[in-house]
Amino acid sequence: MRQLYTIALRLALPFILLRLWWRGQREPGYRDHVQERFGIYSGGRPQKALWVHAVSVGEARAAEPLVRALKGLLPDHTVVMTCTTAAGRETLRQVYGESVLAAFLPYDYPESVQGFLDRFRPRLGVLMETELWPNLLALCQRRVVPVVLANARMSEKSARGYQRWRALTAPGIRSLAAVCAQSEADAERLRALGAPRVEVTGNLKFDVALDAAQLAAGREWRAKLGRPVLLLASTREGEEKLLLDELRDARFLTVVVPRHPQRFDEVASLAHSRRTRTEVPGEKDRIYLGDTMGEMAFYYAACDVAVIGGSFLPLGGQNLIEALAAGAPVVVGPSMFNFAEATRLALDAGAAIQAGDARAAIQEALGLLSSPGRRAAMGEAGKKLCEMHRGATAKHLEVCQRLIR
Repeated sequence: MRQLYTIALRLALPFILLRLWWRGQREPGYRDHVQERFGIYSGGRPQKALWVHAVSVGEARAAEPLVRALKGLLPDHTVVMTCTTAAGRETLRQVYGESVLAAFLPYDYPESVQGFLDRFRPRLGVLMETELWPNLLALCQRRVVPVVLANARMSEKSARGYQRWRALTAPGIRSLAAVCAQSEADAERLRALGAPRVEVTGNLKFDVALDAAQLAAGREWRAKLGRPVLLLASTREGEEKLLLDELRDARFLTVVVPRHPQRFDEVASLAHSRRTRTEVPGEKDRIYLGDTMGEMAFYYAACDVAVIGGSFLPLGGQNLIEALAAGAPVVVGPSMFNFAEATRLALDAGAAIQAGDARAAIQEALGLLSSPGRRAAMGEAGKKLCEMHRGATAKHLEVCQRLIR
């Protein structure tokens, strides 16, 4: 089955290159380091390497506590961090600077993967969340590179997809040296797919420390503004209009931060001002575009209520843990299957509200804006929840240390 998959992948190469060129029109980062996507790397070869793959922005940020712990455990090793998206690579630069070696993960062609493994010769591979590529896992097994699936999640929808393609995906899943699952539900689905040595280690995102300077700057900005702030965080295409249409008569400031930077200019047509041009919006501005990368802690600290995007269309939601850690009351839509456990915990703790659609979400948010006591209680509940669920990094590190030995 893997041979057929590889043939199909080879036939798709012209379309893959066309898509890369097309995405590069909107995000020039896709036209940089293209050779790396085929397993060709420049620069020096590290003597001892640990490899961590974080596909995009969310995974790159979630990996931070584990990467720091691995560097502390093995200071003589180089941490090679790979990603797939241009935004992910920019996040690696922002979060880790020169402390890691950043590169694109190659496409899943056997010779490209071989080139990657020959170049870096990792002692350990760590795949964040659900990055399971058949040739990559097969060649790691052949080269005796133990691979950990870290912060692993598996929604019911994703599990059905893996079951449907079981003949292709099962060998790779069985080859994993260990799986660190976010929750027992994730662990059960991964075991059902054939994953060995599955442990429930919790969610690394609870261990991510928010930038204190950004938090302080956000609070200062909110005080300078002098009016309530509703944040529409990590919105996806089509969601901004759904939510903003319910806010036509609002007398507060709505800050919109799209999930993907390539959509900043598109969403700017809906806003009265934007952060890269106007530090503090004017008194008459009602909609403000947050068109900066790596500043979510700032936005969460600056808001009175956060509505989490990706949850009002069937997309599975976006990370709400950062908002909880910043003490922001959270409202989410009906589609949060990618963050099901964190959402359940937040709802049970009274730190979040789940609404059935965009209209209901805005009504809930408006109710919170007019209730300072309720907002304060939800904010405290969110911070306490994050404190209670820290500790996933230490459990992940134990698994990695055992495999390295």
